[in-house]
Amino acid sequence: MLAAAQRLRRSTDFAAAVRGGRRVGRGAVVVHLTLPAAPGQPDLSEPARSDVEQASASSRAGFVVSKAVGNAVVRNRVRRRLRHLVRERLTELPAGSTLVVRALPAAADAPYARLAGDLDAALAAARTPRGRRSR
Repeated sequence: MLAAAQRLRRSTDFAAAVRGGRRVGRGAVVVHLTLPAAPGQPDLSEPARSDVEQASASSRAGFVVSKAVGNAVVRNRVRRRLRHLVRERLTELPAGSTLVVRALPAAADAPYARLAGDLDAALAAARTPRGRRSR
């Protein structure tokens, strides 16, 4: 389980990460990653945070698993697997990062190892500077 400070809860946080973040799809997942602004530059992609949220500027994550993935049992299983995988990788992201992981319908049948590989590949691609990505 992710700590309360590490979870995205408000729809505005999800929307800011999806609109302003880097989107990378790999296999069964799509990752939207918003990295913190460089020092001295204002971060316009996220809404202003409260003092409590700024004090605990840890990386935060949220999950989107639609009905296209499967019934409630399947969606919850996929969400639990993704939550466990992200918890291990969240400390590797810079403080203040926002991550939204969207499961595609292929995630319903994907084994745990494939989800882990897809998530790692998507995170690595999302962290690559924009000018250096190869197509």
